[in-house]
Order: sequence, then C-alpha cells, then structure tokens
Amino acid sequence: MPRFSNPWPHTDQGFLKVLRWKFGRMPQEEFITTDDAPAPLIPFTPEAPPAEGWRITWLGHASFLVQGRDRSLLIDPVFSDHCAPFAMERFRRAVGTPCRLEDLPPIDAVLLTHSHYDHLDLPALRTLGAEMPLVIAEGHTAWLAGKGFRKVRELPWFSDLELFPGLRLTATPAQHFTARTPFDRNQGHWCGWLLEDEASGQKLWHAGDSGYCPAFREIGERFGPIDFAMIPIGAYSPRWFMRSIHMDPEEAVQAFVDARCRQAVAMHWGTFRLTDEPLGEPPLRLKAGLEAAGLAQESFVVGAVGQSWSLP
Repeated sequence: MPRFSNPWPHTDQGFLKVLRWKFGRMPQEEFITTDDAPAPLIPFTPEAPPAEGWRITWLGHASFLVQGRDRSLLIDPVFSDHCAPFAMERFRRAVGTPCRLEDLPPIDAVLLTHSHYDHLDLPALRTLGAEMPLVIAEGHTAWLAGKGFRKVRELPWFSDLELFPGLRLTATPAQHFTARTPFDRNQGHWCGWLLEDEASGQKLWHAGDSGYCPAFREIGERFGPIDFAMIPIGAYSPRWFMRSIHMDPEEAVQAFVDARCRQAVAMHWGTFRLTDEPLGEPPLRLKAGLEAAGLAQESFVVGAVGQSWSLP
C-alpha cells in the first residue's frame, strides 16, 4: 500500500490515464513553437568550491553542482545516457553532460529529491561510492541500503539537519509521486531542499519535482526571502495529465513569487524528452510569464547546461 500522498486536492494519474495519453485518446494540445532543440551546452571546467559565497552549476535537467563554504554538493545527479530502467530511445539524453562525473571535485554529499529515474541515477551514485553521504526524502533508506549505500539519511517535510558545520538543510514540500517499478508507487516520499548558510544567512532552494501547490506560499512564509532558487519549468504537456505533477512555466513564475525568491534559474527542461511539448517551448513561455507578472527577465533566467551562477 502507498505510504505517502499529497495533502492538497489534486488529480491522481494512474496507469490507465497513461494509456489514454500514449494512445491518443485525448485532444492534442497546441504549442507556441515548433522549436525542438535541446538546451544549449557550454564547456564547464570543474573547480574547487569557494570558501565564501556560493557557486551553482546546472548539469542538465534537475542536476546541480552546488559549492560553498569549502563544500561541494550534488543535487539529483543524473549522468546516464537514459533516464529509464533500460535503454529506451524515447528517454535518451537530448544534450550531453558538461563534464564527466569523475572530473568533478571531491563531493561531500548528495541530495536526492525522490526516486524517479530522471532524478536518482544509481550508476552515478555507485560511481560516487557506497560511502558517499546521501540525504533523501523519507521512505528510501532501506531501499538505498539494499543497493549497498551505507551513509543514508532521510528527512520528512520541514525537518532539518546540520549537513555540515554552519550549513543547515531542510526538506521542503512538493506535489509529486514516486515509483521505480509498477509495484512500489509512493513507498517513498518526494521533496525539495533548502540550504541555509548560517554564517551569511544566504538561502538556496531546489524546488524538486512538483506540480503547483499551496506549499510554495508556506515555504516563502517560513524561509523567504530565498536568495537563489532552482525551479522546474518543463515536462508539462499534456496539461490534463501533467498538471498535478509538473508545473508549466507560468506556474513556475507563480511559485517563484510565492516562495519569495530573489533570483532563480530554470531546470527540468531541455535535457530529456519526457512529455509532449517541444523542447524549446518552456523558455519562451517562461519569458512571457515573467512579462505578464511584471518581473524582470534577469530575476528568473534560462541558462545553458554547464553554466554557473555565483552568490558573493
């Protein structure tokens, strides 16, 4: 039986609705572009973490290298060519990784939002090693221990821990689901991650994988303002199916406002072809969404895979 659920009213999408989607039993949506080019890729040379301030590098999809206070952290690192249990052409990476996993500086910990294949890449975790500290939403410790990982911690929503001296980590709510197989749906939870540098007071937030939900306003009330956020804008079509689990760009703008973010970078787009929209559509809709909300384009940016941003 499922252990976890979303506490807000929403539509639960089961296997029969997947079949309706895949076999065209619902009306087709219209898109604002036919541009199907993936996210741009730029060269990235990994460096040691800064002693002060933070550097955030997009590694594609929802994967980030977050560095500060002499620490290097990975969030949802996916380096495999496919985000699926086996090499399915549909789930092949559309843009390469900006570096090899082995080229990264020593990693101090990995933060995992949930267990889906496009967020939890077992080959990448095994490359990092069984002794790599992993932190994940609750409900996954036994499963990861069964895969050989020996330093796993899990956190319920709004619980926190001192990840390293002076660096506090909090699990934040999201609206999603989990499954690795047809038989383990919602046995583990899902979350975002808020990192707080207690010396500088700077806060970084990875929203995780989520549909738009009331949690974002609560996150803003509890933790805002948030200095730098990583917010998903892709994998949203068809809306009748994806609305409850993935935000569209306009909803991502509202999440940015709700969570009281000062600056954000778009993620969860342009890397894997998960849904129906052209790969190039999410950035165009994000731009229009920011204009409609009266927000500066530079407040919520679309970057290239391999691009870094600094918080001094």
